[in-house]
Amino acid sequence: MEVGTSKQPNLLKKDELYFELLRQTDFARLDTNNQVYFDYTGGNLYPESLIDQHYDYLKNKVLGNPHSTNPTSQLSSQKVEEARNKVLTYFNAQDDYFCVFTANASAALKIVGECYPFQEDSSLVLFADNHNSVNGLREFCKSKKASYEYCPMFYDNLRVDEQRLNEILVRHSARKEKLLAFPAQSNVSGVKHDLKWIDKAQKLGWDVLLDAAAYVPTSPLDLKAHPANFVCVSFYKIFGFPTGIGCLFIRKDTFKKLQKPWFAGGTVAFAAVNEPMFKLIKNHERFEDGTINYLQIPAIKNGLDYIEEIGIAQINQRVEQHTAFLLQSFKNLKHSNGANIIGIYGPKDTISRGGTIIFNVLDKEGHSIPFTTIEEEANKLNISIRTGCFCNPGVDEINNCLTSQDIAKYYTAREDASYLDMINFLGKMRGAVRISVGFITNQKDLDILVKFLKGFSA
Repeated sequence: MEVGTSKQPNLLKKDELYFELLRQTDFARLDTNNQVYFDYTGGNLYPESLIDQHYDYLKNKVLGNPHSTNPTSQLSSQKVEEARNKVLTYFNAQDDYFCVFTANASAALKIVGECYPFQEDSSLVLFADNHNSVNGLREFCKSKKASYEYCPMFYDNLRVDEQRLNEILVRHSARKEKLLAFPAQSNVSGVKHDLKWIDKAQKLGWDVLLDAAAYVPTSPLDLKAHPANFVCVSFYKIFGFPTGIGCLFIRKDTFKKLQKPWFAGGTVAFAAVNEPMFKLIKNHERFEDGTINYLQIPAIKNGLDYIEEIGIAQINQRVEQHTAFLLQSFKNLKHSNGANIIGIYGPKDTISRGGTIIFNVLDKEGHSIPFTTIEEEANKLNISIRTGCFCNPGVDEINNCLTSQDIAKYYTAREDASYLDMINFLGKMRGAVRISVGFITNQKDLDILVKFLKGFSA
């Protein structure tokens, strides 16, 4: 971000006053609209100054499609590459990785799924705690007759069974083309999975795909220290704007392993029609199909500058403090008979976890109140929370003790599926409530949420 363009308060120490002033300037619309926001994992909020900065850029520049050498094209190309270089520098990846801009983290994952050289003697291993965009990789794997396997989690803390994981990796180590896929941070429970598994798996001959989408908004990621072969992120989850842009980091020494099954505009050095010949570009452009979002990509540099100005360490610390407050407050919420109002899934402390908490609200007999009821009541008070399974069926299945037999029974009996239908069919609960905090969350927000949940006491 250029000096003087930010509305951030000029305080050296990032204390509570700093963040309150930031809220009054860049995020004043929260209080103006009486909104209490607890869905930062779903999507971060954009600072007003980023919108102003990018608006001025679009208003005053003449920008053309980058696939040319005319003046407007060259300017677009220059700004896109400035953003790309900023992304690589921010994640300490400038020497070892290509940065491929994508529509989102899911599109980045799809590139790996369709291009990874799965074959009959290949293996895909996934954590049971994965977003569905990672789970979907198994379909590419199955289509090429490769095998896949999930590593289970522990019920009490929703952490991966590391002994089982090591056994699985060792057992499949002799196979060709092996891929381990896991999230740096769970998009549901907030659990931070140990990044040591990148190195451990690679030493056993595995490639590693790291889903960092839920991790990097509040935690630093150094790709020299944790050199996964493939890493996906989504930028709106970090600083809110722009939506519709993510990226895939591909380690340069793994780049040739991805076998692109087709070509498109922008991805080829040249192609022929009279003969079915083509040559793919040998850098990030190979996977940037068609025209990239050249009008919005430059805003990514501004967003990362903004985060650096605050400091990712400061953000991490503030989110941890908010999370600790909520975990303790939830623990203290009781019904008149002493029963807990909140049933938290996963870690009850802030050790190796982010600012996302999943729970159900319980009645005085310990039964879950339907999450739809909780959301309906929150909506009346302009409190934004998220409910459901959060595109992560593995966490939901373990929380609600759904067996493979339960799941098979339901899917074989139904052509279509829905929450309520599965609950009624199996007689077992599905779904929960998820809240997530961000650096702009303040104590007033936290108090409103706790008071709201206390209102379910009996």
